[in-house]
Amino acid sequence: MLPTIIVGVYLAIVLYIGIFAFRRGKAASSEDYFLASRSLGPWVFLLSLFGTNMTAFAILGSSGMAYQRGIGVYGLMASSSSLIIPLTILIVGTRLWALGKRFGHMTQVQYLRDRWQCNVLGTALFVLTAAMLVPYIVIGVMGGGEVMEALSMRDVAVVKNGVTSTVREPLIGYSLGGAIVALVVMSYVFFGGMRGTAWVNSFQTILFLCFGSIAFIFISKSLGGFDAIMQKMSVDPKLGSLLQRQPRIGKEEFFSYMFIPLSAIMFPHIAIMCMTAEKIGHFKKTVIAYPLCIMAIWLPSVFLGVIAASQFPGLSEGQANDVILRMLQTHTPTLMAGILGAGIMACVMASDSQILALGTMFTQDIVVHYTKGADGKSRLADSTVAWTGRLFVVAIGVVSWLVAVALKDKEGIFELAIRFAFTGFAALAPVMIAALFWKRSTATAAFMAVVWVAATMIGTWVLQSHSDAFAPKPGQAPVAIFQSLGGMFLRGPKTVTIFGYLPVMPMCLGSALIMVIGSLITKPPAQHIIDKYFPPKPTPGAVAA
Repeated sequence: MLPTIIVGVYLAIVLYIGIFAFRRGKAASSEDYFLASRSLGPWVFLLSLFGTNMTAFAILGSSGMAYQRGIGVYGLMASSSSLIIPLTILIVGTRLWALGKRFGHMTQVQYLRDRWQCNVLGTALFVLTAAMLVPYIVIGVMGGGEVMEALSMRDVAVVKNGVTSTVREPLIGYSLGGAIVALVVMSYVFFGGMRGTAWVNSFQTILFLCFGSIAFIFISKSLGGFDAIMQKMSVDPKLGSLLQRQPRIGKEEFFSYMFIPLSAIMFPHIAIMCMTAEKIGHFKKTVIAYPLCIMAIWLPSVFLGVIAASQFPGLSEGQANDVILRMLQTHTPTLMAGILGAGIMACVMASDSQILALGTMFTQDIVVHYTKGADGKSRLADSTVAWTGRLFVVAIGVVSWLVAVALKDKEGIFELAIRFAFTGFAALAPVMIAALFWKRSTATAAFMAVVWVAATMIGTWVLQSHSDAFAPKPGQAPVAIFQSLGGMFLRGPKTVTIFGYLPVMPMCLGSALIMVIGSLITKPPAQHIIDKYFPPKPTPGAVAA
């Protein structure tokens, strides 16, 4: 009961933070609800921006995949992310901040719609990004359900045929645990908006930044020390390969993962968060500290996942998501397991920003946009817009919980994120980069790129579903999906590849190529639009005048 009580206290604290933020904010102001009046300070901005990108995927997903594939998982995502994500925040995020502050944009769709003066493009982008963001939200609810279920495990006496035996059962099941997490997140996002979300994320980020090192120290000490664990695993024929990169992860797949971090700046919650900074100087601390924060989260999580393979062999893909929780229960004192469980919950509940982002997009890109009058302003009152966003938050929270319950033990968190969320948003990155930095880029090319991303996402899903029946087992070589095409489309144990590369690579390259060729062969934007977003530099004579 103790770990469950500690996590319950933690949930009460974050709920109070959200309600307190509601009292400090302006309930009738949509800009205050969605962007905290663009007033976040440097440390809150840093912690909330990092925290909003570290969901259940970071701790539960990375450790679960490391359990199955070894320490090379750190190189797949963390190493490249620590370089690419800060660079995209510095280059793309600062320009989004400046344009949003100047023209009043609250979402990236608002910017892209105005940049190319194309309503159809804006609506298509909203539909596509919303469809890809929902799986990311579901990941948080799934992680919350698994944490609550694992931490509330208890021994129960069962009498059968006169024989008493002991079985382990959860006090709070997966479905109830996910519902509790979804309800708490919905509540403080509903009341606190961006200010409450940023404050909660800052508090949560501090917790889970401390979690990894503390958990690693306690668990490795209880097992005889890290060196002893690694030595024992290295001589085990079954576990030794987890400590090597090449046998478990091929070079094509390893290279493909370098494209995944491009998704960060295209995630609506990251793009919207970039617009909340009070000053552009706040980005400097974020860019410097981001790589260190990634290392503090990913390194211990990956190592704990690898160590768990020696403690709990034979877990299924879905069960591998909670290996850290199993380690905490087995190798740490009950009180410490509860405290560290709250740290994991902090990371899991970072899905609050995605829920708020989806609510912001719905109200700004659909409701406000399609209720504008001749003067270009929405006919709805500002308070109505804010409350519409709040109601949408509740709706998406309920839907995400229902989907999470349906996916119980059917999808690994890591693979779900890579396949549907990260891949699609990474492939949209060329659209954003072209809009921000290339005058000649056109709406037609952007729409073609959006169609390309949507079509390839659907195609990947079809190939995945078609090949599930004959997918090879872990450790076996990939098989050709279509024999007539040879090794073009291969099915591995987890996912589909194209000539051995993950779909994200050809999708990103194809999107970039479409943007370049499509823009060059179509009519350029009107000159007044180009001048609006790329104002001509005044001549020296004009400055003097």
